[in-house]
Amino acid sequence: MAKQDETGFAVKHEAGLEVGTESGIEPAPEYASEVVEEFMEQAALQNEAAAEAVLEVRNKPGSYISFEHVSKSFGDLVVLDDVSFCVNSGETLCILGRSGVGKSVALQMLMGFLKADGGVIRVAGEDICGMKEQELQRIRQKVTMVFQNGALFDSISVGENVAFPLRERGDMEEDQIEQVVKGLLEMVGVAGMESLLPSDLSTGMKRSVAIARALASQPEAVLYDEPTTMVDPLMAHLLGDLIERLKQQLHLTSIVVTHDMKFAKKLADRVVFLHQGKARFFGTMEEMEQSDDVVLEEFLRLDALVLPV
Repeated sequence: MAKQDETGFAVKHEAGLEVGTESGIEPAPEYASEVVEEFMEQAALQNEAAAEAVLEVRNKPGSYISFEHVSKSFGDLVVLDDVSFCVNSGETLCILGRSGVGKSVALQMLMGFLKADGGVIRVAGEDICGMKEQELQRIRQKVTMVFQNGALFDSISVGENVAFPLRERGDMEEDQIEQVVKGLLEMVGVAGMESLLPSDLSTGMKRSVAIARALASQPEAVLYDEPTTMVDPLMAHLLGDLIERLKQQLHLTSIVVTHDMKFAKKLADRVVFLHQGKARFFGTMEEMEQSDDVVLEEFLRLDALVLPV
């Protein structure tokens, strides 16, 4: 098995020297197998069709995902208070804010894991707030989530984890599943790791495998919860490149929860900034940097602060 560097990616060695890119990281192949190409093309066409199918709301083009005056409390703790934002089809929205402001709670509400106390949440043009679990399962076939810890099944291999949603479909032969799994792992930069268990993986590698498993379900939208937490800057850069490439190739709608401003600047079409339960800002990155909101200015100033070594 190839040696792994600290990011968890495969590193090739020849006569004691690293081979490949300057970083030693083995890049994903330029072209996947024909089966994987067909699988990805099918996903891209599906997402284009989904974008066209989103219903028009109030005589305006409907967003793929929207929060409309949404509130959520846990006992006396108000986490979200009259929060509104939207994400258009094929767009990437970054949710910014300090720890504990409800960023991850918003993602769990979009998946239907938590219920809103008030307001409307729309996914693929549908109001999900009153949906029962069976209806939410249908929505989760369209929207999937990449959790901070990867949420991989610990007792089965990496390959089996990625194959799980493919087998759930029930319309693919086993050899096709194997080829798609191999191609997806190549696509996210962790080729040849099918037989490893999740416990063998680094944090960054788990995130990559979790993204591969998410893609296996051919989603229309992907929610990423703090993808750069507990990974080094190189891995953060690679994950950012991957998320952007998937958006372009598959026309994915994406929401990225992050505290990393460099990461957000790289990915975001628009951003929403949460503070004390409120959406203090919603707009483009350029508009955010020009905002005169004092709380937002402080957040940006502290983020740019470089402490002396």
